[in-house]
Amino acid sequence: MSQVLDKTFMPPAPRPITGARPDEKVDLTGSIGFLLVHLAGLSAFLTGVSPVAIAMCLFMYFLRMFAVTGGYHRYFSHRSFKTSRFFQFVLAFLASSSGQKGVLWWAAHHRHHHKYSDTKEDIHSPILRGFWWAHVGWILCEKYKPTREEAVKDLTPFPELVWLNKNHGIAPFLLAASLFGFGEALKITAPGLHTDGLQMIAWGFFTSTMLLYHGTFFINSLTHMVGRQKFRTNDYSKNSFVLALITMGEGWHNNHHRFPYAESQGIEWWQVDMTHYALKGLSFLGLIWDLQPHPEEAWDKANRGKK
Repeated sequence: MSQVLDKTFMPPAPRPITGARPDEKVDLTGSIGFLLVHLAGLSAFLTGVSPVAIAMCLFMYFLRMFAVTGGYHRYFSHRSFKTSRFFQFVLAFLASSSGQKGVLWWAAHHRHHHKYSDTKEDIHSPILRGFWWAHVGWILCEKYKPTREEAVKDLTPFPELVWLNKNHGIAPFLLAASLFGFGEALKITAPGLHTDGLQMIAWGFFTSTMLLYHGTFFINSLTHMVGRQKFRTNDYSKNSFVLALITMGEGWHNNHHRFPYAESQGIEWWQVDMTHYALKGLSFLGLIWDLQPHPEEAWDKANRGKK
């Protein structure tokens, strides 16, 4: 049984793992693409800025953040709702455009994290390995690039998902090309917007992707370091209002680690969860269904914690 806490709860501190393991060094060659996204994102200021470019940057950030949180995370990793095979692929393709590798890779590693959270087997525990490793180091490591297919046997029967996982660079490329074309079209048809293809791809794709990377990665790092624990769990997962805003609801990480299969991560009314609101909208349209609710104990304990 879980226990609700009136004060911040801290499990016994594990012994930090110090020093880099020989097989966990950063793969510099394989990390070139990741580094180039950051350089291209920062170079957006060289292309100039316009209101439409900023609007596209924000739109692509939140659209793809939803695809990652609602698709990669809540659907593919935790199966917290159901959908059709067609819309399943739509979610996977859109999430793949975030540049966060393939759908099977993402779900498999996340399931592994929940199974071993903040233990020596956890791939990205900031408690044991430090902020930098949990935030980005493990992603740039050659050791963790293969997909743990044994952890996603429910997803491997879909050949379109297997194909997309192997070719996860296609979606980001098509998105970048589309944004460039859109910017060039606006340059001709709406010159008063003061934008073009280079500006649109810089802000709409590269800067947006760079921000999306770190917004997502903060869940692996900061939500195990800062915030408060509402529920007693066997790890350091915490809730953070600020990170919930940045990640469309993923900041309620302690709630999520206590009830990982619940579709919503916010429990109390003030715990903003934009991904949940969007998923509810899709359920009203009939595109998804059977959203898994929190068990009654979650609501009871949340209310009891106020007393």
